[in-house]
Amino acid sequence: MTDAASQSAALIIAARRDLAARIAALPPALVPADRAAAYAVQHKVAAGFGGIGGWKVGAPGGETICGALPASGVQASPTKLAAATHPYRGIEAEVAFRMGADLPPRATPYSRAEVVAAIAGMYPVIEVLESRFADPDAYDLMTNLADTQSHGGLIYGPETRDWQGINLAAEHCQQFVDGKLHTERTGYPFGDILRMMEWMANTGANWAGGLKAGQFVTCGSWTGKACVAANAKVRVVFPSLGEVLVEYS
Repeated sequence: MTDAASQSAALIIAARRDLAARIAALPPALVPADRAAAYAVQHKVAAGFGGIGGWKVGAPGGETICGALPASGVQASPTKLAAATHPYRGIEAEVAFRMGADLPPRATPYSRAEVVAAIAGMYPVIEVLESRFADPDAYDLMTNLADTQSHGGLIYGPETRDWQGINLAAEHCQQFVDGKLHTERTGYPFGDILRMMEWMANTGANWAGGLKAGQFVTCGSWTGKACVAANAKVRVVFPSLGEVLVEYS
């Protein structure tokens, strides 16, 4: 008999390929019981990505979690997405790093200085959310973690290489939808952003061979999730980093 992780992964993979296969009700026996079970599903799904282009990391409820992102979904701003193939149209304003060097798994943890030295630059990004569940809000954190927390794409803006002087605690993020201010926030919401990067280097990405040059690591939503209309134009602005745009059509 196929194990529960393989069964769950098969359902999620099918839903990634065909919107009609989105999961309306996950059988109770396939609901991940804990973090290990959720990651077991996520890793099986990620094995079919055809390349990991990045990672998402955050701390909902104070618990640090992460997920691998398909390389095919990482796109430069400005970007247009078809509303027909993006029915959920969730958006989140975030800040991401791009790796300039590999950090493969090793017995001795990477220091903060080593992690910083491996970073090529910082970017403003919009994480596009698209769930493989018909209603992701109907499921708990671990079930959504199995589906990489509804990741649907990463749109990145300009690179800032001299990023270490930016005070993210004072940075003011503004998210505009159709030209109108939708949400704003001052300060990175999860405290020390480099703690996230250290965790990714020493724990989160180890199963996939560690962080690799060229991969993005996006570090959690500043604005919270918002779902937008089928013809929406979204612009996110960070004064120290620039702006990133995505348009649905």
